[in-house]
Amino acid sequence: MLLPRRSRLLAVFFTVLLLAGSALAAAWYSGWLERMAYRTMISFSGDAGKRLGLDDYRVSIDALPIAGIGENASGLTYHPGRNSLFSVINRPAQIVELTVDGSLKRSIPVRGVADLEGITHVRGDEFFIADERSQQLIHVEIGDDQSVVDVQGRPRIGLAFDLASNLGFEGVSWDHTQNRLFVVKEKRPLRLFELSGLLASLDGRKLDLQIREWLPRGSAALLLHDLSSLTYHEASGNMLLLSDESRLVVELDERRHPSGMLVLRKGQHGLHNDVPQAEGLAVGGRGEIYLVSEPNLFYRFEPPSR
Repeated sequence: MLLPRRSRLLAVFFTVLLLAGSALAAAWYSGWLERMAYRTMISFSGDAGKRLGLDDYRVSIDALPIAGIGENASGLTYHPGRNSLFSVINRPAQIVELTVDGSLKRSIPVRGVADLEGITHVRGDEFFIADERSQQLIHVEIGDDQSVVDVQGRPRIGLAFDLASNLGFEGVSWDHTQNRLFVVKEKRPLRLFELSGLLASLDGRKLDLQIREWLPRGSAALLLHDLSSLTYHEASGNMLLLSDESRLVVELDERRHPSGMLVLRKGQHGLHNDVPQAEGLAVGGRGEIYLVSEPNLFYRFEPPSR
């Protein structure tokens, strides 16, 4: 009599174990566990006054196809002087200028790069672009009447890590307040570098180039599956990290602790569907957040009213 009862108990135990495992897998796949972990960390973080308030952002342009761009839109930067956005295409290599409403203003061919992935505005007509395959950061100028960008002979920096893989530099962002360049490596491992002293070198002044690895503190980095872009927000001193695989934009405060997140999944912030492959991130003059997603989708999120 004991054997059938024991068998039934074992069957119930394994059924419960299977259901718990399935629920855990579903929670992990949906990103629910990650979001709960971030919300827990955010609730214990510092001064809420310096947060952008990402939880309260709402999408105002949702998955708009950018007319004139077929595919491979990647990287994004905001040019305050022009009130426009710049992105890159890797095949064929191009730099494109967009309005803040997601309309194409112009497309500029780029010569001499293998795998164009990132772009950031520095000052005036100056930008840095990132070539993922060669892991080169190249200084270029894009004037109002520019018809082609040729990188031959342009100032550049090489950070050659894991050149055999296609998991190199995915995003770059310039800090206009402290003249720093931030660069992210996609994964295996996730890496974020801070370069300072570049402007002095470009202007022919004393060479004092410093390169540091800039990492999120605590367990924040462990919850990001990849890093596909980033942008430094000077007004708050906070960093926004974009993870395509995690479907998240995570805000890090000045202490590098999570202080907010924008969830790029259906139903969140008014999104009709998941953002399929987020590749570029920028913040506008009013705090609005812009995203580009392959193949050619444009998003704009509006900040909460203050």
